[in-house]
Amino acid sequence: MLDKDLFKLAKGSGRYVAATVAMSVLAMILNVGITACICAILALAARGADGGEYALPAVLAVAGVLIRVPLGIGANRIKASLGSKVKKELRAKTYDKIVTLGVRTTEEMSMAGLTQVSMEGIEQLDLYYSSYLPQFFFSVIAPVILFIACVFVDWRTALVLIACVPLIPLSIVAVSKYAKRIFAKYWGKYTSMGDGFLDSVQGLRELKIFGADARYHERMDEKAEEFRKITMKVLVMQLASTTIMDLVAFGGAGAGIALAVTGVVKGYLSPFHALFLVLVAAEFFLPLRALGSAFHVAMNGASAGRKIKALLEAEEPVWGEGEAEDGEIKLENVTFSYDGKRDVLRGVNMTFGKGITAIAGESGSGKSTVVGLITGALRPTAGKVTAAGMTFDEFSRESYYSRLAVVSYNTYIFNASVRENFALAKKDATDEEIYAALGKVNLASFVRENGGLDKAISEDAGNISGGQKQRLALAVNLVADKSVYVFDEATSNIDAESEAVIMKNVRALSERACVIVISHRLENVVGADNIYYLRDGAVTESGSHEDLCRLGGEYRTLYDTQKDLEKGYMRYAKGGAL
Repeated sequence: MLDKDLFKLAKGSGRYVAATVAMSVLAMILNVGITACICAILALAARGADGGEYALPAVLAVAGVLIRVPLGIGANRIKASLGSKVKKELRAKTYDKIVTLGVRTTEEMSMAGLTQVSMEGIEQLDLYYSSYLPQFFFSVIAPVILFIACVFVDWRTALVLIACVPLIPLSIVAVSKYAKRIFAKYWGKYTSMGDGFLDSVQGLRELKIFGADARYHERMDEKAEEFRKITMKVLVMQLASTTIMDLVAFGGAGAGIALAVTGVVKGYLSPFHALFLVLVAAEFFLPLRALGSAFHVAMNGASAGRKIKALLEAEEPVWGEGEAEDGEIKLENVTFSYDGKRDVLRGVNMTFGKGITAIAGESGSGKSTVVGLITGALRPTAGKVTAAGMTFDEFSRESYYSRLAVVSYNTYIFNASVRENFALAKKDATDEEIYAALGKVNLASFVRENGGLDKAISEDAGNISGGQKQRLALAVNLVADKSVYVFDEATSNIDAESEAVIMKNVRALSERACVIVISHRLENVVGADNIYYLRDGAVTESGSHEDLCRLGGEYRTLYDTQKDLEKGYMRYAKGGAL
């Protein structure tokens, strides 16, 4: 019932838990004392005691109440502080971990699952730390203290009560294994439904175009129904275990009360001692009963906590602490596999220096994997990747990224103003610098005419065209003034004008920086100083465009095929226009 790994997950929470438990124990002792004082007052009244005899128990009872109230308030405040602290720390750790992982994604968690676990999962863990853990320790201590208080009144009743107490945790243990499976499935179905919903929303346009929205609607209904069923199983389990705990609690308290009444009837127990035992009997079971209720919350939080723990323990790319320097980037006899079974790259040797170096090849040849290795998101299975002769574990990520820019087909533009997007790349960028960069990509006049630098870019750049989005992404990277630029299919799915603008800037950048171009359209790599042609994860040809055409190999075949297709399309387009 106590997961040590989860307890360690929120370091420093122990003192909050200890303080809450201490206050709860003290409050319980005061409750017992107040009960004893009330019974004493009743006993004094029954024998017609003088008024002065009531003073001591009355004063003690009032003092107990006055102390008990702030203790309860203090315990609740500490619980709230603990929950706030845990949420703050875990969200910071989760965010830092995602940032550390960089452009890598966790293998077992989708974006929707990551979002759900890092948001709602942490909320559930808040309840685990602030409610379940203090209640767990309090439930262990409380029956022992109550037994000590009752055993001096009547050892028989005290033994019966303490003997019935373990039945509640035994009932909790009985359902815990089943509960773990249920809650693991619950989170699985929950994240699966979130994945499906996010997928459908992001691809809504395509679903409408292909008339597949109804089919996906049915699929979402199925996922929602699966989630409803697992939720019902969770509720049935909670109801069943709650019923069992209630039977044990009320049965144990009833047994203790019956024995106390029997003591009065048989004459070995006074009515007022029996009244004390009757009033205290419920206290034996209330802490464990509350623990049982918190147990289901704990199981839900623990399931989320294990996913968060798996994320926090995900293997991170190893970086050093040195300063990266400008120089050639090299892949030296690099082999890479995603799953350890199939090699995506095999013995690849590449050198990227000042000028334009292009990587070409058919889809699936390993081009994007090379980009992942260059950016440090992936690490080679064998061989090494170096920058200025240093490996990634010798210099810091920050110093390397300060020299690196990546412009891809899906470069993200933030839901902020144009100026704020540029500020991400260069915090102190002036308006003149921003407009100069926008001018290089033919966007300066567009921005001026549409709200200026305060123009808000909507989510995923939905209020500008695809070509404008790509050019804006390039302009942001231009103002950052890097020494290495990677263009990963940066001209994919954009208009000819935007493609021409981007390639013009690529050629201009190559005069001062290392430019790496990955493009499925070989016309964009014709002017490269060197071209690597990949097939099935291996470099089969390398050289300039002219060298590879003279060679007459796979590059030449692919280039000629693309040229023929483009010429055929142009002839068709002209015919259609006529």
